[in-house]
Amino acid sequence: MTSLSDHPHLYVYFLELLRASLWLLILSVVFIPLEMLFPLHKERTFRATTLSDLGFYFVSTFLPPFVLLIPLTVAAYLAFKIVPGGWRAEVASWPVWVRGLAAFVVADLGFYWGHRWTHQFPLLWRFHSVHHDPKHVYFLISARAHPVDNAFIRLCGLIPIYIIGLGAPQTVQGTMIATLLMLLVTFWGFFIHANVRWRFGPFEWLIATPAFHLWHHTLSGPRDRNFASMLPCWDWLFGTSYLPDELPKDYGIDDPLPQTVLGQMVYPFLPPSPRAGERPPIQSQASEARTELTNEQEQRA
Repeated sequence: MTSLSDHPHLYVYFLELLRASLWLLILSVVFIPLEMLFPLHKERTFRATTLSDLGFYFVSTFLPPFVLLIPLTVAAYLAFKIVPGGWRAEVASWPVWVRGLAAFVVADLGFYWGHRWTHQFPLLWRFHSVHHDPKHVYFLISARAHPVDNAFIRLCGLIPIYIIGLGAPQTVQGTMIATLLMLLVTFWGFFIHANVRWRFGPFEWLIATPAFHLWHHTLSGPRDRNFASMLPCWDWLFGTSYLPDELPKDYGIDDPLPQTVLGQMVYPFLPPSPRAGERPPIQSQASEARTELTNEQEQRA
């Protein structure tokens, strides 16, 4: 009689499944009570879409690493060949906490632009729209994303820290920094999607919160805002911040998508409909204000 230990690949997959299930249990223990006690929108904990949300959770656990493997390997190789050895030695001499902090800032800037590009370019939007399709946003929606979209945004954050040498995978410390960074960003992703009505006062200008990110999912409010994963300063700098006193009333996108996991996995690869992938051009807050002022002046005239 054979066991899992006789099949190393199956044993690895089993351990990964066990890890993902344990992580899901921890997330549920943390966020389900919070969303029941402090809900922004009162919804049932278990809904018709819960099973598909769980399906996406496990898809997002297993598939993105395969999509990331080749690009990250190429990036690590190019970084090793292109970046001068003196610079790598200099970075390696920094204290771990300095390298970790620098990697956090650089990666978060990369995540910002990767996320913004998925709204700006129609092809990328077809994959990213899967994440914006839900009409109810709660903690599990963080994992409801197409693997290609998930991998693209991660690449935009990880490749810069590999090239700079802050997260070099050929060293133990570099691997540890990249791993801890992804763990932090992943957990924070579940937090900022949580269906809670909490506000954090001035801290909302320092770090992304549920109020900050829930506006990113709005259907009827200003679109294409609040792209940052952790640091809202990127949205201030590039004119995409939106954080009023009130909270969003609805979520979703204009064009409906297939409602099964398989349907949404296949959808981005199908020929687009006439409206598919359309997004309004991203404007800065200043340009929006000028447009509104011009419209008001024309109406008065």
